[in-house]
Amino acid sequence: MPNVSKNGDEQTKLSITTELDEAHQEYLDEQKEKEEAFRESDIQLARVLEDLISLMIDRDFIRFTDFPEPAQKRLIERQGLRMKAAKLNLLDDEHLN
Repeated sequence: MPNVSKNGDEQTKLSITTELDEAHQEYLDEQKEKEEAFRESDIQLARVLEDLISLMIDRDFIRFTDFPEPAQKRLIERQGLRMKAAKLNLLDDEHLN
């Protein structure tokens, strides 16, 4: 933020300050923490919803084809990602032993 100041002989000095005052920085840190908490909550909720959808399909409450095509694609994509992650975890566990 530009800061203009004049000294005794009326010369103008322009200095760019990049430091935030302490209260402002604390506010920004708090907002960042809140955002991260919501993001983590969203990730956990997405996992719960995926598990719930799988359970409902397995118990024939709903059919996979009941979902719109974009939702079907996302569900398949997520299942693939989870399977890959599970395989990687198994490989890591084998190398650790």
